[in-house]
Amino acid sequence: MMFIMRLVPLFSLILISFSCFTQEKQAIFYLEKDSVADVWVDSVMLSMNSKEKIGQLFMAAAYSNTKNNNQKHINNLIQNYNIGGVMFLQGSPTKQAILTNHYQSISKTPLMVAMDAEWGVAMRLDSSLSFPWQMTLGAINERLNKDLIYDMSAEIARQCKLLGVNINFAPVVDVNSNPKNPIINNRSFGENPKKVALYSNIYMKGLQDNHILACAKHFPGHGDTDIDSHKDLPIVKHSKYHLLQTELRPYKKLINSALGSIMVGHLNVPSLDASAGMPASLSSKIIGNLLRKEMGFEGLVITDALNMEGVKKIFNDKNVDLQALLAGNDILLMSEDVDKGIEAINDAIKENAITIEDINKKCRKILLAKYWMGLNKYKPLNTQHISSEIITPKTRILNKKLMESSITLLQNYNDLLPLKSLDTLNIASISIGEEGTDFHNMLKNYAPVKTFYISEKASKKEQAELLNKLAKYNLVIVGLHKSNKSAWEDYTINRDVDIFLQSLALQSKIIVSVFANPYSVNSFLFVDNFDAFLLGYQNSNLGQSLIAQAIFGGVSFTGKLPVSTRHFKIFEGIRTDIIRMRYPLLEEMQKLDYPKLYKIDSLVEHAMAEEAIPGCQILIAQEGNIFFNKSYGYHTYARKKEVDNSDIYDLASITKIISTLPALMRMSDQNVFDLEDQLGDIINLDNNSKKELTHKEILAHQAGLQAWIPFYRETLVKDSISGLVQLNNRLYSSSFSDTFSYKVADNIYMLSTYRDSIFNKIINSELLEKEYRYSDLGYYIYKNIIEDYYKITLDEYIQNTFFKKLGMENLGYLPKGRIKEERIIPTENDFEFRGQLIKGYVHDMGAAMLGGVGGHAGIFSNANDLAKFMQMYLQGGMYAEERYIKESTIRKFSACQFCEEDNRRGAGFDKPALVEDEGSASQNASLESFGHSGFTGTLAWADPETKIIYIFLSNRIHPSSTNTKLLDMNLRTDIMEIIFDSIYE
Repeated sequence: MMFIMRLVPLFSLILISFSCFTQEKQAIFYLEKDSVADVWVDSVMLSMNSKEKIGQLFMAAAYSNTKNNNQKHINNLIQNYNIGGVMFLQGSPTKQAILTNHYQSISKTPLMVAMDAEWGVAMRLDSSLSFPWQMTLGAINERLNKDLIYDMSAEIARQCKLLGVNINFAPVVDVNSNPKNPIINNRSFGENPKKVALYSNIYMKGLQDNHILACAKHFPGHGDTDIDSHKDLPIVKHSKYHLLQTELRPYKKLINSALGSIMVGHLNVPSLDASAGMPASLSSKIIGNLLRKEMGFEGLVITDALNMEGVKKIFNDKNVDLQALLAGNDILLMSEDVDKGIEAINDAIKENAITIEDINKKCRKILLAKYWMGLNKYKPLNTQHISSEIITPKTRILNKKLMESSITLLQNYNDLLPLKSLDTLNIASISIGEEGTDFHNMLKNYAPVKTFYISEKASKKEQAELLNKLAKYNLVIVGLHKSNKSAWEDYTINRDVDIFLQSLALQSKIIVSVFANPYSVNSFLFVDNFDAFLLGYQNSNLGQSLIAQAIFGGVSFTGKLPVSTRHFKIFEGIRTDIIRMRYPLLEEMQKLDYPKLYKIDSLVEHAMAEEAIPGCQILIAQEGNIFFNKSYGYHTYARKKEVDNSDIYDLASITKIISTLPALMRMSDQNVFDLEDQLGDIINLDNNSKKELTHKEILAHQAGLQAWIPFYRETLVKDSISGLVQLNNRLYSSSFSDTFSYKVADNIYMLSTYRDSIFNKIINSELLEKEYRYSDLGYYIYKNIIEDYYKITLDEYIQNTFFKKLGMENLGYLPKGRIKEERIIPTENDFEFRGQLIKGYVHDMGAAMLGGVGGHAGIFSNANDLAKFMQMYLQGGMYAEERYIKESTIRKFSACQFCEEDNRRGAGFDKPALVEDEGSASQNASLESFGHSGFTGTLAWADPETKIIYIFLSNRIHPSSTNTKLLDMNLRTDIMEIIFDSIYE
């Protein structure tokens, strides 16, 4: 009696569950009363005999990448058996569309065309874009970004329509609770029935709202299996109550939301049908009783592929097609022998095992679905534009948003991520399993990172050698890369790799980034030793890039773990903030008419063709988003080495605003420097006429200083015998010593004390009328002032105070020896002074005579690192949550200082022209904007109003500084004009 009493609550819960199915039931949309649809269906059915009606129940496998054998086979099935549809598998988009047109043209009845397009048509076709797998999508935080699932589904519907596909065998609504599931796993939204139901429902609506029939699979639930039904028959051992609460819950929600079709899996579920070895796909109890009667589903029921071993092994002595039809299926997918199947079904009608009324009912339902799909007025596909339309800018943007929203931070000791205090970090990055090129390259955009690679099957000796190399780094970023080839690739991580990482964690801080299925986490014995642990889910180039950005705070971690693992609970995930620049797609920039930017390519190509420049780098950013970072051409006109984004250029006078000016602004913040103060207030000038010059006048080029002094010419002598001009051997040496310590170029060292001579020549130079006259001379003076105040050389000060903290790998003085020589772009063949090609040494002669460290020249950089510095300015002196300069100080220095004197300059900064056709800036740049150009053919500009940063780097003076074509063409300004013209009002 007590046993019976205990069963009562269980039966009550089951009854409650069943009542839920019927209480919320909605009609299937294509079965709703429609007189026009009925007329079309009736007319089609009247044109068919019984075998042709049976033929409508079959859907055959078609390929667009095979030879004519498959096409002949499909032609035969269409023309002789009137099959109802085809399911396309491997091939290419255009070829598939061409075949679709052909098959529809020869078919008496319009064909229903299907695809497995769970992550887009790329699941089956080449030349298309794969969206993330459903497990990856399951990591998306539903409170923040669940609408992205709908957007993706709608985009997949667009792709399907483009190819003439009418039904997508998606979504997978299996609740994956078994980490060892070999075939569902990554294809599931996760292990939580509620979330799987929610995201599956959204996916379904995205398809069906756009007239692509959805097909939920694999009923009644393939998630808790450890056998692939393609190879054998899995057994689901759960009770019916468990199935109702878990596996069947998503189906319940989708059916109540007017789901169009369901695919039944080849699964043995004893609690639903106790018949020995009975697959659900052939079970009338599961299809007829549970799905049809209890759950009230009236849509199309489709078998999983009938050529799969999960059903063939069990029923190879019977006609599987007939058994599937008798069980209650409407569409028989991928029959191994359609002719034999149709004959078996026709014989069954004669034997009264099934009635012609049953066939008519199923055929009618299929035709109503075809009417809803628009096949009653089918028009041939336009195949001319498929290759250009299968992937659109919208496709790429959406894919990036989906991946970005999924990346998950699971462990973050001491808030290590996003990384801060970069000047305290010596960083290495190691990829294990695959090269991880995109991962490494993106990390290097943020900081100096030494990269390594090791195979997942590396020997103990190889691992030990790498550990020794990594010992000198205090932070190691690890990328674990598993195959991204398909959703069902092995994701387990080698035990030796785990041991290697545990050893590594004992000697350094370690960030472990896993580009694999979340169940791969179960491969680790421990994760507590890792300072940060994060999931990228898939080893795509995009995923690698996004994780690298998130590590440095370019994007946020917002994902939530979609399954439970050995070390982390389901829904765990730590959110982080954006603190640095990010790298979106060009198409993502909503405030720009980005197609206009394509004009830049033609301008640059023309300039290179005219030999104004051999090559260049161009970077454009808005609101901290570097969306255009492109290299053009070659290092030299010899066209041997193409320009790469990591290559560095001599910035020339941009040095003024990247080195001297920030140092002076820091002194201003410390109240030891004021623009209104006089030069004599800070250095002893006795009665020199320059002592009353204000810093404001000097920095704005309004002080009357001479434009320049060719210091190097006084160090040259004419040889008495040859008559050739050469370096004075009293001032230069071919080797380094304490006396000759300033390296000017290869094998040329300057007398150390000659810097005093240069300084004295400036101080004693003639002072001209106070009017706008561009001059470098003040920056020689400020270099001395900064070094005297900080008791350190200018390059050391600026490196420690700014460059290291900002994560500069490429930007800085003295690149020779610091940067690989193949990455340094040469400037001039200097015949007049140094007698050699200048590569890795500052072009400016005066800065060279100071050992390459000038207040006005000497900085080298690529566009990316220079953009960070300009972004710091744009953000009012803040970057990555660190204050470098007061915002009020930047505003003061970047303001026009002598506008009333028709001088556009700020204090050190260049500004937009006050008179048309003057200066480097576009006429459309705001008056608040600022920047600087460089003699070598460079420009850096920032506009606080539009939040735009523009960088142009070239070596227009190669091989000779007499080449003024870049200036004559006004290329840098014309490109800026295009940029500002592309900004939406």
